[in-house]
Amino acid sequence: MNAVIPFAYAFAASACGGLSTQVRGTEVVMRASGALWIEGERTLVVADLHLEKGSSYARRGQMLPPYDTRETLGRLEAEVEATRASTVILLGDTFHDRTSEDRLAADDAERLRGLARGRTLIWVIGNHDADGPRALPGEVADELALAGLVLRHEPQAGPQPGEIAGHLHPAARVRAPRGTVRRRCFVTDAERVVLPAFGAYAGGLNVRDAAFAGLFVRPPLAGALGPARVRAVGWRQLASD
Repeated sequence: MNAVIPFAYAFAASACGGLSTQVRGTEVVMRASGALWIEGERTLVVADLHLEKGSSYARRGQMLPPYDTRETLGRLEAEVEATRASTVILLGDTFHDRTSEDRLAADDAERLRGLARGRTLIWVIGNHDADGPRALPGEVADELALAGLVLRHEPQAGPQPGEIAGHLHPAARVRAPRGTVRRRCFVTDAERVVLPAFGAYAGGLNVRDAAFAGLFVRPPLAGALGPARVRAVGWRQLASD
Protein backbone atom coordinates (compact mmCIF):
# COMPACT_ATOMS: atom_id res chain seq x y z
CA MET A 1 0.00 0.00 0.00
CA ASN A 2 1.30 3.48 -0.85
CA ALA A 3 2.31 6.02 1.78
CA VAL A 4 -0.50 7.52 3.82
CA ILE A 5 -1.83 10.80 2.44
CA PRO A 6 -3.98 12.79 4.91
CA PHE A 7 -7.54 12.74 3.67
CA ALA A 8 -11.04 12.93 5.12
CA TYR A 9 -13.45 10.44 3.63
CA ALA A 10 -16.99 11.75 3.26
CA PHE A 11 -19.86 9.25 3.36
CA ALA A 12 -23.56 9.74 3.99
CA ALA A 13 -26.16 7.09 4.66
CA SER A 14 -28.77 6.89 1.92
CA ALA A 15 -32.43 5.99 2.27
CA CYS A 16 -31.81 2.62 0.58
CA GLY A 17 -29.29 1.59 3.26
CA GLY A 18 -26.35 2.33 1.02
CA LEU A 19 -23.49 4.78 1.34
CA SER A 20 -23.34 7.93 -0.74
CA THR A 21 -19.94 9.40 -1.59
CA GLN A 22 -18.15 11.24 -4.36
CA VAL A 23 -15.61 9.85 -6.79
CA ARG A 24 -13.69 12.62 -8.53
CA GLY A 25 -16.62 14.94 -7.85
CA THR A 26 -19.36 12.60 -9.10
CA GLU A 27 -21.87 11.41 -6.51
CA VAL A 28 -22.38 7.65 -6.37
CA VAL A 29 -24.27 5.37 -4.02
CA MET A 30 -22.87 2.01 -2.97
CA ARG A 31 -26.02 -0.05 -2.52
CA ALA A 32 -26.45 -2.99 -0.14
CA SER A 33 -27.05 -5.28 -3.11
CA GLY A 34 -23.54 -4.64 -4.43
CA ALA A 35 -24.78 -2.38 -7.24
CA LEU A 36 -23.44 1.14 -7.74
CA TRP A 37 -25.98 3.88 -8.40
CA ILE A 38 -24.97 7.03 -10.29
CA GLU A 39 -27.90 9.25 -9.39
CA GLY A 40 -27.19 12.13 -11.75
CA GLU A 41 -27.16 9.77 -14.74
CA ARG A 42 -29.97 7.46 -13.57
CA THR A 43 -27.46 4.65 -14.13
CA LEU A 44 -27.15 1.32 -12.29
CA VAL A 45 -23.81 -0.51 -12.50
CA VAL A 46 -23.24 -4.15 -11.53
CA ALA A 47 -20.11 -6.26 -11.98
CA ASP A 48 -19.25 -9.92 -12.29
CA LEU A 49 -22.62 -11.65 -12.49
CA HIS A 50 -20.95 -14.86 -13.74
CA LEU A 51 -24.25 -16.16 -15.07
CA GLU A 52 -24.37 -19.93 -15.63
CA LYS A 53 -21.42 -20.62 -13.35
CA GLY A 54 -23.41 -23.50 -11.86
CA SER A 55 -23.95 -25.15 -15.24
CA SER A 56 -20.28 -24.59 -16.11
CA TYR A 57 -19.20 -26.49 -13.02
CA ALA A 58 -21.77 -29.22 -13.70
CA ARG A 59 -20.24 -29.85 -17.12
CA ARG A 60 -16.97 -30.62 -15.34
CA GLY A 61 -18.62 -32.99 -12.90
CA GLN A 62 -18.89 -30.63 -9.92
CA MET A 63 -22.60 -30.49 -9.24
CA LEU A 64 -23.97 -27.21 -7.88
CA PRO A 65 -27.65 -26.27 -7.56
CA PRO A 66 -28.51 -24.83 -10.99
CA TYR A 67 -30.27 -21.74 -9.70
CA ASP A 68 -27.51 -19.11 -9.65
CA THR A 69 -28.62 -17.34 -12.83
CA ARG A 70 -32.23 -17.14 -11.69
CA GLU A 71 -31.28 -15.80 -8.26
CA THR A 72 -28.81 -13.25 -9.66
CA LEU A 73 -31.23 -11.94 -12.27
CA GLY A 74 -33.98 -11.69 -9.66
CA ARG A 75 -31.82 -9.41 -7.52
CA LEU A 76 -30.82 -7.35 -10.55
CA GLU A 77 -34.45 -6.90 -11.60
CA ALA A 78 -35.27 -5.77 -8.07
CA GLU A 79 -32.51 -3.15 -8.21
CA VAL A 80 -33.68 -1.87 -11.59
CA GLU A 81 -37.22 -1.57 -10.26
CA ALA A 82 -36.13 0.11 -7.02
CA THR A 83 -33.97 2.72 -8.75
CA ARG A 84 -36.04 3.08 -11.94
CA ALA A 85 -32.75 3.15 -13.78
CA SER A 86 -32.73 4.51 -17.33
CA THR A 87 -29.36 2.84 -18.03
CA VAL A 88 -27.99 -0.49 -16.77
CA ILE A 89 -24.28 -1.21 -17.17
CA LEU A 90 -23.05 -4.79 -16.84
CA LEU A 91 -19.40 -4.27 -15.95
CA GLY A 92 -17.87 -7.41 -17.42
CA ASP A 93 -17.86 -11.14 -16.68
CA THR A 94 -21.63 -11.08 -16.97
CA PHE A 95 -21.33 -14.66 -18.27
CA HIS A 96 -19.07 -17.18 -16.58
CA ASP A 97 -17.65 -18.49 -19.86
CA ARG A 98 -18.02 -18.06 -23.61
CA THR A 99 -20.70 -20.73 -23.96
CA SER A 100 -22.83 -19.60 -21.01
CA GLU A 101 -25.23 -17.73 -23.27
CA ASP A 102 -26.00 -21.01 -25.09
CA ARG A 103 -26.87 -22.67 -21.77
CA LEU A 104 -29.32 -20.00 -20.60
CA ALA A 105 -32.82 -21.24 -19.89
CA ALA A 106 -35.36 -19.63 -22.20
CA ASP A 107 -37.02 -17.69 -19.37
CA ASP A 108 -33.66 -16.38 -18.12
CA ALA A 109 -32.76 -15.20 -21.61
CA GLU A 110 -36.11 -13.42 -21.76
CA ARG A 111 -35.40 -11.73 -18.44
CA LEU A 112 -32.15 -10.38 -19.87
CA ARG A 113 -34.04 -9.10 -22.89
CA GLY A 114 -36.48 -7.45 -20.52
CA LEU A 115 -33.65 -5.41 -18.98
CA ALA A 116 -33.20 -3.69 -22.34
CA ARG A 117 -36.85 -2.73 -22.76
CA GLY A 118 -37.44 0.95 -22.11
CA ARG A 119 -33.85 1.62 -21.05
CA THR A 120 -30.26 1.46 -22.29
CA LEU A 121 -28.41 -1.79 -21.55
CA ILE A 122 -24.63 -1.76 -21.94
CA TRP A 123 -22.42 -4.85 -21.78
CA VAL A 124 -18.82 -4.03 -20.88
CA ILE A 125 -16.79 -7.07 -21.84
CA GLY A 126 -14.60 -8.91 -19.36
CA ASN A 127 -12.02 -11.67 -19.39
CA HIS A 128 -14.68 -14.40 -19.03
CA ASP A 129 -16.98 -13.04 -21.74
CA ALA A 130 -14.66 -11.29 -24.18
CA ASP A 131 -16.97 -12.02 -27.13
CA GLY A 132 -19.89 -10.15 -25.57
CA PRO A 133 -23.50 -11.29 -26.05
CA ARG A 134 -24.45 -12.76 -29.42
CA ALA A 135 -28.25 -13.09 -29.37
CA LEU A 136 -29.20 -10.64 -26.63
CA PRO A 137 -29.94 -6.92 -26.98
CA GLY A 138 -27.81 -4.09 -25.75
CA GLU A 139 -24.71 -2.11 -26.60
CA VAL A 140 -21.24 -3.65 -26.22
CA ALA A 141 -18.18 -1.68 -25.09
CA ASP A 142 -14.61 -2.31 -23.96
CA GLU A 143 -14.99 0.62 -21.58
CA LEU A 144 -16.97 3.84 -21.44
CA ALA A 145 -16.85 7.35 -20.04
CA LEU A 146 -19.76 8.72 -18.01
CA ALA A 147 -20.05 11.86 -15.86
CA GLY A 148 -16.29 12.20 -15.48
CA LEU A 149 -15.89 8.51 -14.63
CA VAL A 150 -14.30 5.70 -16.63
CA LEU A 151 -16.08 2.36 -16.40
CA ARG A 152 -14.16 -0.79 -17.31
CA HIS A 153 -14.02 -4.39 -16.20
CA GLU A 154 -10.48 -4.74 -14.90
CA PRO A 155 -8.77 -2.08 -12.78
CA GLN A 156 -5.73 -0.58 -14.46
CA ALA A 157 -2.40 -0.37 -12.63
CA GLY A 158 -1.37 2.82 -10.90
CA PRO A 159 -3.50 5.90 -10.22
CA GLN A 160 -6.66 5.92 -12.33
CA PRO A 161 -8.76 8.90 -11.21
CA GLY A 162 -12.46 8.29 -11.73
CA GLU A 163 -12.15 4.58 -12.52
CA ILE A 164 -15.12 2.30 -11.75
CA ALA A 165 -14.16 -1.37 -12.15
CA GLY A 166 -14.92 -4.91 -11.06
CA HIS A 167 -12.95 -8.12 -11.77
CA LEU A 168 -11.27 -8.52 -8.38
CA HIS A 169 -14.41 -9.52 -6.39
CA PRO A 170 -13.37 -7.57 -3.27
CA ALA A 171 -14.28 -8.94 0.14
CA ALA A 172 -13.64 -7.51 3.60
CA ARG A 173 -12.73 -9.47 6.69
CA VAL A 174 -13.77 -7.11 9.45
CA ARG A 175 -12.42 -7.24 12.99
CA ALA A 176 -15.11 -7.11 15.65
CA PRO A 177 -15.12 -7.50 19.46
CA ARG A 178 -16.39 -11.08 19.19
CA GLY A 179 -14.19 -12.15 16.28
CA THR A 180 -14.27 -11.39 12.60
CA VAL A 181 -16.88 -11.44 9.86
CA ARG A 182 -16.27 -11.70 6.11
CA ARG A 183 -18.43 -9.79 3.62
CA ARG A 184 -18.36 -8.82 -0.02
CA CYS A 185 -17.53 -5.15 -0.28
CA PHE A 186 -16.89 -2.07 -2.34
CA VAL A 187 -13.40 -0.64 -1.92
CA THR A 188 -12.59 3.01 -2.60
CA ASP A 189 -10.16 5.82 -1.90
CA ALA A 190 -12.53 8.46 -3.41
CA GLU A 191 -10.40 8.40 -6.57
CA ARG A 192 -11.69 5.06 -7.86
CA VAL A 193 -14.10 2.29 -6.81
CA VAL A 194 -13.83 -1.47 -7.23
CA LEU A 195 -17.26 -3.13 -7.10
CA PRO A 196 -18.07 -6.43 -5.39
CA ALA A 197 -19.14 -9.37 -7.52
CA PHE A 198 -22.93 -9.37 -7.97
CA GLY A 199 -23.30 -13.02 -9.00
CA ALA A 200 -24.74 -15.57 -6.59
CA TYR A 201 -21.84 -18.00 -7.03
CA ALA A 202 -19.03 -15.48 -7.44
CA GLY A 203 -16.37 -15.67 -4.75
CA GLY A 204 -14.51 -12.87 -2.99
CA LEU A 205 -10.86 -11.83 -2.75
CA ASN A 206 -9.67 -10.21 0.48
CA VAL A 207 -8.95 -6.51 -0.06
CA ARG A 208 -5.62 -6.96 1.73
CA ASP A 209 -4.50 -9.37 -1.00
CA ALA A 210 -1.53 -8.27 -3.08
CA ALA A 211 -3.80 -7.94 -6.13
CA PHE A 212 -5.12 -4.67 -4.64
CA ALA A 213 -1.70 -3.25 -3.79
CA GLY A 214 -0.81 -0.15 -5.76
CA LEU A 215 -4.37 0.59 -6.88
CA PHE A 216 -5.08 3.28 -4.28
CA VAL A 217 -3.33 6.55 -3.54
CA ARG A 218 -4.24 6.28 0.15
CA PRO A 219 -5.42 3.44 2.42
CA PRO A 220 -8.90 2.70 1.08
CA LEU A 221 -12.16 2.19 2.88
CA ALA A 222 -14.36 -0.83 2.39
CA GLY A 223 -18.11 -0.59 2.01
CA ALA A 224 -19.02 -3.97 3.53
CA LEU A 225 -22.36 -5.40 2.40
CA GLY A 226 -24.91 -6.35 5.01
CA PRO A 227 -28.44 -7.70 4.56
CA ALA A 228 -29.94 -4.20 4.42
CA ARG A 229 -27.13 -1.65 4.57
CA VAL A 230 -23.54 -0.92 3.67
CA ARG A 231 -21.08 -0.31 6.48
CA ALA A 232 -18.01 1.90 5.98
CA VAL A 233 -14.96 0.09 7.37
CA GLY A 234 -11.55 1.72 7.79
CA TRP A 235 -8.34 0.07 6.64
CA ARG A 236 -7.17 -0.67 10.19
CA GLN A 237 -10.32 -2.67 10.91
CA LEU A 238 -9.68 -4.97 7.95
CA ALA A 239 -7.91 -8.27 8.55
CA SER A 240 -6.16 -10.65 6.18
CA ASP A 241 -7.62 -14.12 5.65
